[in-house]
Amino acid sequence: MTTIPYIIADNKIPYLKGVLEPYARIDYLSPDRIDADAVRDADILLIRTRTKCNSQLLDQSRCRYIATATIGYDHIDAAYCRERGIEWVNCPGCNAASVGQYILASLLAWSKSHRKPLHECTLGVVGVGHVGSIVARYARLLGMRVLLNDPPREEAEGAAGFTPLETVCREADIITFHTPLTRTGKYPTYHLADTRFFDALSRSPLLINTARGEIVETEALKQALKQKQVAAVVLDCWENEPRIDRELLEQAFIATPHIAGYSADGKSTATRMIVEAVSRWIGCNIPTQHIAPPAPAQPHIDLAGIPTPLQKAVWDTYNPFDDDLRLRKSPETFEMQRGLYPLRREFGAYHVAGASTTDRIILEKLGFCIE
Repeated sequence: MTTIPYIIADNKIPYLKGVLEPYARIDYLSPDRIDADAVRDADILLIRTRTKCNSQLLDQSRCRYIATATIGYDHIDAAYCRERGIEWVNCPGCNAASVGQYILASLLAWSKSHRKPLHECTLGVVGVGHVGSIVARYARLLGMRVLLNDPPREEAEGAAGFTPLETVCREADIITFHTPLTRTGKYPTYHLADTRFFDALSRSPLLINTARGEIVETEALKQALKQKQVAAVVLDCWENEPRIDRELLEQAFIATPHIAGYSADGKSTATRMIVEAVSRWIGCNIPTQHIAPPAPAQPHIDLAGIPTPLQKAVWDTYNPFDDDLRLRKSPETFEMQRGLYPLRREFGAYHVAGASTTDRIILEKLGFCIE
């Protein structure tokens, strides 16, 4: 661009302030203030999932570029943007390891609570993109049998390595969703887990949703839990956020306010990605190497003499029951808990000592630094 661009940025995007100011005029607004009036004169929007980029927001705006600091992009009306000549980018894979950390911590919690060794379980991964692939890799490190279901990838790559959803329903002890939310096309995922899905389950599995709330039909899930078609549920994503179903909250084994991907590492990666995207679009060389999260408060983990070293190591980086307790105490503050979330660090920020040879191999492959 030949003139200095005007940027409206979501003020909950971390590590962003001070980065773009030398290259653009920028205002930071809370998501509820990013409306049609606010974006009227904006050239660029830097957003998260709470900002719906559609005709209602953009008809009167001169915006021509949108960068969302998220993997998901169902909040962007792609067809509308294409018609208006508005370019947009997302951040694929930015928080995949963070969601993997959340899933692993939750699996270890479920295994302990239900006295079910994970190496005896079959995990069905529905949606094998960046996040699903990491979850599958973590599960295999624990000795789990993994079934991969991803019809679009199977169609593009061939059937080898993929499993029909019917087989996942029949054979999986745990099913975890990692698909985008789509309502049209050959493989829509809206209400993918509906009454028909739950009726097909054979093993009364643990169900995990860290993708999008609308992938799982709330009323059907509540009924499946009551009928023991589903043994337990870990929910980070909900239909009708932030007005979540209180009955389902009570039924959940772990319930969190859509923060599975909220690591400091994932957030800093997303911020770097959108800054680099803006840099390319406006034709400037904006440095990003200083966009980095702070060190964890307690980066050293001692596993000497610990009877459950893997659980200790993972839970020292993240314990999902902390977020679960906050949400149960105050579900009406769902959005505030999400917006003011204390970002955690991923495995690579921690140094582990005292692990056995076998545990060292697993922990190192998970990304921990071994002393």
